[in-house]
Amino acid sequence: MPRSKRNQVVSLTATTKKPGRENNERLFAAIQESVENYPNIFIFAVDNMRNTYLKDVRNELSDSRLFFGKTKVMSKALGATKETELRTNLSQLASHLAGSVGLLFTPRSPADVKEYFDNFSRSDFARMNHVSPISFTVPEGVVYASGGVLPQEYDTPLPHSLEVSVRGLGMPTKLVKGKVWLDQPYEVVKEGKKMDSKQAALLKTFGQETAEFRVRLVGWWEGGTESVTLVEKDDETEAESMES
Repeated sequence: MPRSKRNQVVSLTATTKKPGRENNERLFAAIQESVENYPNIFIFAVDNMRNTYLKDVRNELSDSRLFFGKTKVMSKALGATKETELRTNLSQLASHLAGSVGLLFTPRSPADVKEYFDNFSRSDFARMNHVSPISFTVPEGVVYASGGVLPQEYDTPLPHSLEVSVRGLGMPTKLVKGKVWLDQPYEVVKEGKKMDSKQAALLKTFGQETAEFRVRLVGWWEGGTESVTLVEKDDETEAESMES
């Protein structure tokens, strides 16, 4: 068994401030403990973060531990340099703890973890600043609940009680004989453009889920070989292995 470097004293003063200091210290200690208890460590990034779906991941990976906290604290806990790393080559992994990323400690193999995340996705309603993957236009005439996505015979008119709401979100609607009406087509979003809060709210009103929660692997450290593998940004099927 490789010699552990866990007992080193590492200062957190450069990365923490009150009142969050105690939380950071707990995170630091929990990560160091997990290094001792789990053979494989992964860095992951999340697209379209949703706490509900991240909780699903935690529940489904119940044999593992997942951390999503301050990256500087997580990096120091693993060991940001050769001198402070808890296990050989962990500093190579720690150097990639930047941005919106987390740590996964697990007994599962890299192949199993990759397969799990490749098959895990959840659709959701987009939020402000999301880049729309679709163009969406509501046809003229009676406004339907799907915004024209479904054929009218399978759709229902938008409830008249929502007319004030959609008009407040920018749609030039009016009530005609008790039904929400558009005199001309209304473009809600255009593909490839960032949406504002009103556009996001309109897509939600019409039931259009255009965001996808996904977890992407950034890299991992394997305890058996003490090697680090980084996932290429342009092609996640390719990886670069680094061993000392």
